[in-house]
Amino acid sequence: MKKVWLSWSTGKDSAWALYTLKMDSRYEVKGLFTTVTQKFSRVSVHGVRIELLEAQADRLNLPLYKAMLPWPCSNKIYEKVMESAWQAATDYDVECIAFGDLFLEDIRQYRVNILSNTGLEPIFPIWMQPTRELAETMVLSGLQATITCIDPKHLPEDFAGRQFDAEFLESLPPGIDPCGENGEFHTFCHSGPMYPAPIRVMTGEVVKRSGFVYADVIPHNHST
Repeated sequence: MKKVWLSWSTGKDSAWALYTLKMDSRYEVKGLFTTVTQKFSRVSVHGVRIELLEAQADRLNLPLYKAMLPWPCSNKIYEKVMESAWQAATDYDVECIAFGDLFLEDIRQYRVNILSNTGLEPIFPIWMQPTRELAETMVLSGLQATITCIDPKHLPEDFAGRQFDAEFLESLPPGIDPCGENGEFHTFCHSGPMYPAPIRVMTGEVVKRSGFVYADVIPHNHST
């Protein structure tokens, strides 16, 4: 079995990629790695609290590598930070880096390119799965996720904080990818067949920042 680190965004696609890898006898997932925006102490893009990221890794019983990014972050700085992540993976005898990408060929090629001189093999366990079918399969499996971020150019602001479920899928406007692969929305996955038990959360404040709308997902036992 090849040893794998999984690029972990905290969302449903990462979770489903993990679920898929766990059922594939060719691979053994040895850890997760996530980019965190240091200024906000939150997972990059998804806006999820670090404590919830760590709760996921604990629940999954997997080591977590946090790649800390400054804000703002240029592509050059990003790639320098990721070089350290690839070196860490190599130090742990990891052979493959897995990504939960679905169909954006330019993103896939970018992943291939940044790993080209590292000795690490990029793999894409859920690549080209039809996204409507995949989204419905996720929901039917018992996967539960909260919409943490939406792009208001594509979705109404009140979609932030909603649950990723059958009702959500039916309410998506025409042209919106059911998995949000074009950046229409992002999620925090707190339950599903990849977890031995759910992570209890609640939805807090909804804020606008940098042209996006974020819903704050809070641990159920969190005290303010």
